[in-house]
Amino acid sequence: MEGDAAENTKSFSGIPEATFVDNVDEFMNLPENSGGVEKVLRKLDEQHGKYKFMEYTLNTKRRRLRQQIPDLARSLEMIEKLKTQTEDTETQFLLSDQVFVKANIKPTKSVCLWLGANVMLEYTLEDAEKLLTTNMATAKKNLSCVEHDLDFLRDQWTTTEVNMARVYNWDVKRRQAARASS
Repeated sequence: MEGDAAENTKSFSGIPEATFVDNVDEFMNLPENSGGVEKVLRKLDEQHGKYKFMEYTLNTKRRRLRQQIPDLARSLEMIEKLKTQTEDTETQFLLSDQVFVKANIKPTKSVCLWLGANVMLEYTLEDAEKLLTTNMATAKKNLSCVEHDLDFLRDQWTTTEVNMARVYNWDVKRRQAARASS
């Protein structure tokens, strides 16, 4: 991911930008805010909830990518070992949790890769390496985009929280002024 591209793009996921309420009087006089302070605060709270849900979704995606990248790196490392292997090698592999099995690996020109959705395909070592390298680059790029979006999202829900506080404080001051004048 190019640094400039990430900085120039607000959100890769299409996250709507929260507008900072600078002048609360003008904001409250907008036609869409004619329903009163409670309606405006409810709308801002709903927007805040949507941002929090988006954050949860992006955090889940980030966690998945952070697990995927080391798995891809280990697979690429294994491909490199298989490419240089010239004789039988004895090893152990994980069969299930804490259960290992001894195996004798003969030199090979192909491997089987899990692609997901219960699909496994056989590839030559070179094709497997190309696929895994492409997948690694894509995963790293996606992780960068997700982290960029999470930063953008934090700014949006912080802006929304500040807007909620400004509208609430504006209403408190308005009520106090109305009580003082009566």
